Amino acid sequence: MMGTFYRRLRELEVSVKMPVNRLFEKAKRLVESGRVESLGQGVYNVIGDHGTYTVAQDYTGKWSCTCPGFMSKTKCSHVAAVMLLTKIKRRRKLKQS
Repeated sequence: MMGTFYRRLRELEVSVKMPVNRLFEKAKRLVESGRVESLGQGVYNVIGDHGTYTVAQDYTGKWSCTCPGFMSKTKCSHVAAVMLLTKIKRRRKLKQS
């Protein structure tokens, strides 16, 4: 599973002008500072540097975000932050089992 996450981040680097390292660091900072909040059913609020955005995952697994960057590039650090947070939560859950 972790390979899929990093492969997805590499895809983001290709399609976004921001290098994947910078995108990942920004996403990591959003998660570590508690700026990602689960609203339930695959919907999250992310408090970004320029506003609060809604990130959602649809029934097919496709992510979306209400930020201007996602609207123009279909990729952003807010989605990456939610992906990172959900990966961390799944990993913790597995360790508890």
